[in-house]
Amino acid sequence: MASMKTLAPLIMSLILISACTPTKSTRGNLVEDFRMSEITPGVSTRKNVLHSLGSPTTIAPFDDNVWYYIGQKMEKKGIFDPEVKEEKVVVVAFNEEGIVETMEEIDSERLNVPKVRDKTHTGGNEVTIMEQLLGNVGRFNKGGESNSSRTAGDGE
Repeated sequence: MASMKTLAPLIMSLILISACTPTKSTRGNLVEDFRMSEITPGVSTRKNVLHSLGSPTTIAPFDDNVWYYIGQKMEKKGIFDPEVKEEKVVVVAFNEEGIVETMEEIDSERLNVPKVRDKTHTGGNEVTIMEQLLGNVGRFNKGGESNSSRTAGDGE
């Protein structure tokens, strides 16, 4: 029994310490610099780019000759929001023959857009709690009469 009393706090402290360990993840295609150096504008083709950099994260919606490689390394600690530790956006543009025209890394400086927690007022009835509780009083059918027993010719 004595060993159980000393073992329980040890197990609990290990669980608490492991809960604080950051969770790291990579999202998208984070292109390494040595892979980018394998691509030569004016010489490399789509096939070379696919071989060196892999599939693009996305292709420009209005121009199939522009490929985007977007990648992020994220770190999440406990219950806090994930934090971006590293981010890279690489744009590869091809000419009509499929030869690389340009390849550049875009400065991925993020805009900090503040979140507003205000509520948008919507139209409609504003009903108090008492009106909600007592709202159906008197609306029920009187004398056991139901809507299905009424006919169209009753005039009501």
